[in-house]
Amino acid sequence: MATGLLALLDDVAALVKVSAATLDDVPTQVAKTTGKVSGIVIDDTAVTPKYVVGLDPKRELSIIFQIAKKSLINKAIFLGPAALVLGYFLPVVIPYLLMIGGAFLCFEGYEKVHSMFSKTHEPTDEPTEEMDIITPQELEKQRVSGAIRTDFILSAEIMAIAYATVAESPLVNQIVVLFAVAIFITIAVYGFVALIVKADDIGVHMAQDKFHPTTQKIGRGIVKSMPKFLTILGYVGTAAMLWVGAEIIAHGLPFMHHPMEILDHLFPDVPMLGWLVKVLVLALGGLLLGAVIAQIVTLGKKLFKRPAEKVAH
Repeated sequence: MATGLLALLDDVAALVKVSAATLDDVPTQVAKTTGKVSGIVIDDTAVTPKYVVGLDPKRELSIIFQIAKKSLINKAIFLGPAALVLGYFLPVVIPYLLMIGGAFLCFEGYEKVHSMFSKTHEPTDEPTEEMDIITPQELEKQRVSGAIRTDFILSAEIMAIAYATVAESPLVNQIVVLFAVAIFITIAVYGFVALIVKADDIGVHMAQDKFHPTTQKIGRGIVKSMPKFLTILGYVGTAAMLWVGAEIIAHGLPFMHHPMEILDHLFPDVPMLGWLVKVLVLALGGLLLGAVIAQIVTLGKKLFKRPAEKVAH
């Protein structure tokens, strides 16, 4: 009896040691996963501030909190478990879902680039009938809904990539890493977004007469630089969408593995230069792919409109 109990205790101790060793890898896996989704994180951070522009400054943090809360719920409760289920029952589907998401990112990136250079979408100051009747509360609700939709797509990409990174790990590792990534990235993205959105207020506060002249100068500098910073952040976010989207698709296509290896080892003595060249090539490839998808979408819209036009005539 005593021998059996000792054997059981030995088995439990061995199991605990294995579990502890497995969980020791979690921080490394979280860091590795976060690095792989950095492009999407940059884009998420760059896109979100536009949803609070033009709204009551007093409501900015509340709006960001609403978006962040929904983002965390989507990642931790829906997208993470969905990735685990698909990975267990239909792992072959995940690369294709990733590629579809990558194609969407390329399309969205192309649309942003096109809108930057297009002269057919110049903003107008003339109020529309819809703008006249909408209330601030309704506008806030629309903005939050739009931000959550965009975040859901980006979050799905993040969780899918996170799962792909730990797919060969034990189930406990997969669950812990996905949950940790969901929390860490949500806090990091929306904490930084909150800081960006309130930077003007911080700058104005620092520029008050009660502070030291150096502090005042820094505050005025923050206020003046924020518009340019937001513009640059928008460009970076667009480039990140194209780069990440193209890289996801390239990794999913077998015939692209060799070209990707060439890009990875293009400048072995200057890793940063090699990385920049790789990002540039992928971003341009994503832009071209996005343009092709945009043409297909436009053609599809025209084809679907034709029956309606015929009925109207």
